[in-house]
Amino acid sequence: MSTKDLVPSPVGPVDVEQAEAALVERYPRLVRIAYLVLPPSLGRNRRVLTAHALVQRSLPRRRVPGPAVPEPRLAEDAVDPGYAFVRSEVLRQALVAGLPLRRLALPRRAQFPPLLPHVWGLRLFPRVGGADELALDQRLSRLSGPGRAAYVLRGLERQGDAEVLRVLAAAGVEDPASALSEADAVDAADSPDGAGGTVGTQGGAAAPAGGSGGPRPSGGSGEPPTGRPGSDSGARTEDGYGRTERVGERGGPRREGGDGGRHGAGPGPGGPGADGADDRADSGPARRDGRADRVGEQGRPGQHDGAGSPGEATGRGGAGGGTTGPGGAGARRDPGRGVDGSGGPPGRLPGGGAPGSFDPGRRRSGVALLESDEFDPCALQARPTDLIRRRQHARAALVALAALLVCGALLGLPGDGWGRNGAAAPPYARNPAAEAALDPGALKRVAPGAWTGSTRQDFSVWPARGGLVGDGALLRRALAVWARPGASVHSSATPGTPVGPPMGPPQLLFAGVVDGARVVLLHDGLRAVRYAEPVEGAAGAALDFARTDGADTVGSAALVLSRAAGNVRYLTAPWVAETAVRDLLVPGKAPRPLARDAGGVTDPMPSPALARSCTRWNALQVRDGSGQRLLADLGELAPARLLWGPPAAPVDATGQEAREAWARTACQLTAVRAHGVRSVNAWRFARQALPEGAGRGTWVCTRAETWRGTGSRTLAQFLVPSPGVPAALAARSEGSPACGVRDPRVLAGVLWQAPGGGWYVLAAGSPDFASLETSGGVKGRSDGPFLAVRAAAGARADLNGVLRDGRRVGALR
Repeated sequence: MSTKDLVPSPVGPVDVEQAEAALVERYPRLVRIAYLVLPPSLGRNRRVLTAHALVQRSLPRRRVPGPAVPEPRLAEDAVDPGYAFVRSEVLRQALVAGLPLRRLALPRRAQFPPLLPHVWGLRLFPRVGGADELALDQRLSRLSGPGRAAYVLRGLERQGDAEVLRVLAAAGVEDPASALSEADAVDAADSPDGAGGTVGTQGGAAAPAGGSGGPRPSGGSGEPPTGRPGSDSGARTEDGYGRTERVGERGGPRREGGDGGRHGAGPGPGGPGADGADDRADSGPARRDGRADRVGEQGRPGQHDGAGSPGEATGRGGAGGGTTGPGGAGARRDPGRGVDGSGGPPGRLPGGGAPGSFDPGRRRSGVALLESDEFDPCALQARPTDLIRRRQHARAALVALAALLVCGALLGLPGDGWGRNGAAAPPYARNPAAEAALDPGALKRVAPGAWTGSTRQDFSVWPARGGLVGDGALLRRALAVWARPGASVHSSATPGTPVGPPMGPPQLLFAGVVDGARVVLLHDGLRAVRYAEPVEGAAGAALDFARTDGADTVGSAALVLSRAAGNVRYLTAPWVAETAVRDLLVPGKAPRPLARDAGGVTDPMPSPALARSCTRWNALQVRDGSGQRLLADLGELAPARLLWGPPAAPVDATGQEAREAWARTACQLTAVRAHGVRSVNAWRFARQALPEGAGRGTWVCTRAETWRGTGSRTLAQFLVPSPGVPAALAARSEGSPACGVRDPRVLAGVLWQAPGGGWYVLAAGSPDFASLETSGGVKGRSDGPFLAVRAAAGARADLNGVLRDGRRVGALR
């Protein structure tokens, strides 16, 4: 066979309407083809539904183009291009449906159970046939998908070998020749003698039909024998599809007008039924079982018999093979009508059997069985499914549906669940107070001008500001995350700040969009809480807590609203008149004005809390009705107030002396960053004359007070006479009352190198000290609050002093 024979026949262009008409007209036959090609391992119920689904999905979505110049059609090409296209699609999908699912391969649509059609509560299957149908189904189950397709095309569609190969190649079969060989094996098994030869049945005796019994392969020319005059020697006749005739196998229970081989209903050549126009029509009397015998469908329209005239039966001799008229022992069937295998009159079986009699020496071939009701997925029987299991599944589905409805109702309640509350965790308690605290409608909102007539100025009189103060969904999420922060929430809190839910409805300070995030500021009298989420969605929400109880006018002057890209934005109090930025490291430079919007939100300014080096230290300078204040960002919600002066009477660090001192000590503020600091006070507790005439050194004590009252940090620093040199850290302490209101006394010492190269232990205390003394690696004593003792490089010494009232006090540590 040439390569050209494997090219699909040129069916020409096919419209969707043309394909639909062919599908509707030949729907039962197409479904039967799909049912036979599908693997029997699927089960009859699924095979039936899948066969219908594959046929219903075989329509093209648009016009299918054909060749510009159609090639000449072969005799066995499909007459209707629409039917040929739909049949090819059905075969392709049926072959795909029979492929096993692979773990790493992408599954195809045909490999899944069909969505439509679908039947609930019933199992559908064709009518049960006899032993012959069962045997054929078992033989087909042992074939591959392409082998079953070849057998169906050859037997049910009456296709010759060349056309079978072309249709299989068009359906995507990689090796059509192997599939045809498998179909030949089934043909061989169909013969009674097991060798594939034809058997005569005249008088019940088996007689060879001439030639060898096996299926005849195609000739070297690529075309199957056509059975026309002169095409063969007559030793055996073939049916035009490359297969030996099996007229003798057409026997079976005799029906009116013909038997299982559809014997001729007319009285002779040219009689009724000889035209072959409809493979389901029969000109003979009605069958006994109400079904037309389909054996005569084995022929093809337009095919001629061996005598050279259409519809004329051709006989076969036992050995010589000469042609005879109807009734020869090896009578050849004519396509479209049946001819009995005997020479008797029409309507009688070979051997003289009467119409309706059964000849045990004859049986129906597999090709004829393809037309039986066993393989008809359109004539179905219905049985119920497993009723007990179905009842159990129904109860389980009802329970699952009820649980889903209950969960959905709970998730939809105000303040509960994940959907409405964003990143909040599931609720853990329900009580009236907690529900009121989580209700955005219960938030406290202060009027914009309430602070002007209030007796106190703190966070309690801040008005609600921002463009999203009316966004109930945002406020609900903020309150829910505050009460129940989920695992995805980035939460932080200053030391000593409780992070639990509010005890009642908090006060709304701000809600708006800042630096690409939705920000909500809340206050419950004890804490300031900042909730932030991205503008797109609620993933990556952040929650910050800061303790602000006891805040006064200056302590509530500003709150941090956003930190992004190294900058910080503040929300200022309504009584703040002006804002500016002052660099503490450059005391002589005038502050830079900082703009604000109508809601009190400042422009971004560089933040020292996010800086990696101390090249500048920007502080927020605000002016209210009573003066100017300096506020420093230490990485918390509330900025720390900067002061200067003795612990009993500090003032805001806005004077010249304070700015010069803070210029040399500001970098030490990193030691108190993120510690819940409320204010930082620096004051000069001593000035000491340095040895070798090096000038006068300055001793500064810096104390950071916290909002919680405990955990304060104290730093003692020594400043050399050179104004550009930063302060040296002499001592530090945490939790000590030294340098504070309760205990303003402080004592510290350093190891200092004079300009001449000599090393000294320098010590100084507040004016309350009467004497100082060192011990250990360096020994020395002095009267008064100052001490300078020569020492070696790297020496270590213990320092203590005696107050004027005689009490002994150690150095700050």
